[in-house]
Amino acid sequence: MPDRAPQPVDRQLPTDEARDLISLVRDIAQREIAPKAAEEEDAGRFPREVFTLLSDSGLLGLPYDSEYGGGDQPYEVYLQVLEELAAVRLTVGLGVSVHTLASYALASYGAKKQQVEYLPAMLGGGLLGAYCLSEPSSGSDAASLRTKAVRDGDGWVITGTKAWITHGGIADFYTVMARTGEEGPRGITAFLVPGDAARLSAAAPEKKMGMKGSPTAQVHFDGVRVSDERRIGEEGQGFAIALSALDSGRLGIAACAIGVAQAALDEAVAYATERRQFGKPIADFQGLRFMLADMATQIEAGRALYLAAARLRDAGRPFAKQAAMAKLHCTDTAMRVTTDAVQVLGGYGYTADFPVERYMREAKVLQIVEGTNQIQRMVIARHLAGPEGR
Repeated sequence: MPDRAPQPVDRQLPTDEARDLISLVRDIAQREIAPKAAEEEDAGRFPREVFTLLSDSGLLGLPYDSEYGGGDQPYEVYLQVLEELAAVRLTVGLGVSVHTLASYALASYGAKKQQVEYLPAMLGGGLLGAYCLSEPSSGSDAASLRTKAVRDGDGWVITGTKAWITHGGIADFYTVMARTGEEGPRGITAFLVPGDAARLSAAAPEKKMGMKGSPTAQVHFDGVRVSDERRIGEEGQGFAIALSALDSGRLGIAACAIGVAQAALDEAVAYATERRQFGKPIADFQGLRFMLADMATQIEAGRALYLAAARLRDAGRPFAKQAAMAKLHCTDTAMRVTTDAVQVLGGYGYTADFPVERYMREAKVLQIVEGTNQIQRMVIARHLAGPEGR
């Protein structure tokens, strides 16, 4: 059975331009993404042509400066675009979020010359990015990463393996955190590595529970040479850049999670109002009505939380605590709502004929990526009570 189109969310948008943008995104989502989403996810097919279309439509660089091909949109608007895309296919919504994350270091910390040279192609030239921080032995403890970048003449030689890389093996550029100095966070530097660099390779994609259309793979750097012009920021600044990027990236994950949850709710409501038992629609039974009400309330709360954090970011105010809260709440909400949606559909919800089983499988990864929800709780607690072991 094909996915039903999600009901349009009544959005509070700051400008007419933003409203037009959301209309464009909805049109692309329903015309180009939704019809093939279930089939392509089941087949494990990555829709590169969709990302080309999004780039051509100006949707891959929305929160960045138009001087370099971006869209000059506030995060408040950009995140709602992500939500719309993720509601139709998480592979696309999360892919745009990861591309935006991969572009962040250069857009925020790069030298003017670097930005002029590289950003236009990254933001509007059809390229696709990946973000390389995690490694096989350093996930949550990212500061212990072991990939090394060693100076060699006027450049660097990068050696090591990155793990759990979205778009690994298909990306056109990788933002890579590598160790250039002492152990710990102060010895890490950021680099922009082209996807076709010599001695760069990717392992076979991981076999995953969900998001089968989005390749996740280890990326190997076997003495990859890059010029010093591709170093982003100062030596030793890479970990600070990575953490700053993740604060924004977590908002992207939160928005994607609400998109998936909204799609699951829409499917559950549609089914409950059509399915009849005991002579009436099952939506008439109080137990199920209360379940739908709880699902909708959790979604609205999550949307309000990520938008509040986005507005802080747009105002130039600290937002790291609120980003962690949004990521935590929205992804836990997506897991609860999608599980409840399967329950509403009963046996049908457990079959691939309806999309809610896919939504439930996809929601799980959102509690893990870009900092597990246990890490988010640690981040929030540090803002409240200070660092551990003081």
